[in-house]
This record gives sequence, C-alpha cells and structure tokens, in this order.
Amino acid sequence: MDSIEPLQTAHLFLPLHQELLGLLRSLSREDWERPTLAAGWSVRDMVAHLLDTDLRRLSFQRDGLAPLAPSAPIVTDRDLVAFLDELNASWVSAARRLSPRVLIDLHELVGPQVATLFSGLDPFAPAVGVAWAGEERSAVWFDTAREYTEKWLHQQHIRDAVGAALLTERRWMYPVLDTFVRGLPHTFRTLNASPGTRVTLTVTEPLAESWTITAAAGGWRLAKGAAPHAAAQVTMDQDITWRVFTKGMTPEAARQRAVLQGDLTLANQVLTLVAIMA
Repeated sequence: MDSIEPLQTAHLFLPLHQELLGLLRSLSREDWERPTLAAGWSVRDMVAHLLDTDLRRLSFQRDGLAPLAPSAPIVTDRDLVAFLDELNASWVSAARRLSPRVLIDLHELVGPQVATLFSGLDPFAPAVGVAWAGEERSAVWFDTAREYTEKWLHQQHIRDAVGAALLTERRWMYPVLDTFVRGLPHTFRTLNASPGTRVTLTVTEPLAESWTITAAAGGWRLAKGAAPHAAAQVTMDQDITWRVFTKGMTPEAARQRAVLQGDLTLANQVLTLVAIMA
C-alpha cells in the first residue's frame, strides 16, 4: 500500500465545462423538462443549479463577497444541509424564469472564469472544510476536488435524465472516486477496532483501483492499494460505487451487487459513506 497523496483536479474544470456545453446544445425542448434524480428538479433546474454554484464561487472566492449568513446558527451537519438546501431552492425557483438559451449563454460566460479561478489557486493554502470528510478546514486542493466531483455528479444527473452517455472514462472517474474515498475515515469514526485492523475497497475494471483504511490510535487512516490480509473487503464496479456514495443507490441495493467479505460490520460500513452534503 502507498500513502494517499493530494489530488489535483483544477485542470479538469475547463474540459468538463466543455462537455457540459456540448450536452446542453444537443438537448431538445422536451429534454430540458425531463425529471432528474434530484427530487422535484428538472434538467433545466439542474443546469440552473450548476450556474448558481459557479456564480457563488466567483463572487465569494475570487471577488471577496461575504457569504450570506444563515438565519439560524449552524450547529450540526443537518443544519448546514438545511441552509444549503434553502439557498439552492431559492435560486432554482428564480431561474425558472430563464430560457434554456439564456442558461447556456450564461454558462459559456461563467464556466471558463471558474476554471481560471481554480487553476490560479495555491493548492496547499487553507480553504473551507469538506464537511462530509469531517474537516472544518481543508486544503484548497481538497476543496477544489470536492467541487469537481459535484460538477461531474450533476452533469451525470443530466445525462442520466436525457439518456446521454455518462462520463465514465478514467480521466473523469478516477478523480471522483479518489476524492470520495477520503471520506471513509470519517465514516468509520464511530466503529471501534483493534489498531492495525484493515478494510479494503476495490473498484473493479475498467478502473481497477483499491483503497484501504486502517484502524489506529487516533482514528482510521486511508492509504492507496489493497491490504493482503484485510479484516473486511468490499468489491464493486465503478457505477455502483459512485452511485452509493452519492445516495443515488441505497446501501441495501448496492449490497446486492457488491461482494462483501470478512467482517460484515466493517464491510457494510463502507457502503454508508456519503460524499455529498445531503
């Protein structure tokens, strides 16, 4: 096994944006109104949400605008999710006044600016915390990777809704899953195990990658690669993996298609990782 290294994703924002534009330009009028996996949101709503996240990034991170303060104190993760849901819903509701053409034009304007923003950041400077990984403050590279996974995920939702090909090639998928698994130590924080206990997640071909978490005195530690004598092993394909980690598939459904070996309490815990704010 190898130590887990920082992940650089800034270079992916512009090509991912270009994939989005190509997709949006191909949609029919009916496609824009198709429902997505996000309850109550159409394709047009999802496109509007992606625009909102870009505009917020530019306003707060590039231009220094103070973020909106929540109306009530944020004490728990649920409080944070409720606040973000409120922000997202208010924008999507207002954006229903915009035509698909206007939304595409705005994405054409804003997307390259966001790519430039991320490319110009110091990846090791401090940034806002990736909450689903249990961090109150994160390095810029992790915050950037989290943002990449969200953009990729929402584009998947649009592609799913209209029957377009998903972005599952290694260049897209490996950074997504390598980001998601960094939430495993936080997911296992409530499980007690003897120091040295290992749990391996293997994603099968075509990705063919493994990650292992090991119990230690100060919590669980993540490493790259498979452990030869892991106490538990979870093996599943990349489609199951990204869906179960983003609540697009229940752990129960994933369990029917994955291979769980060894200590099933530990193996089942892998399937409870949620790498989004939900």
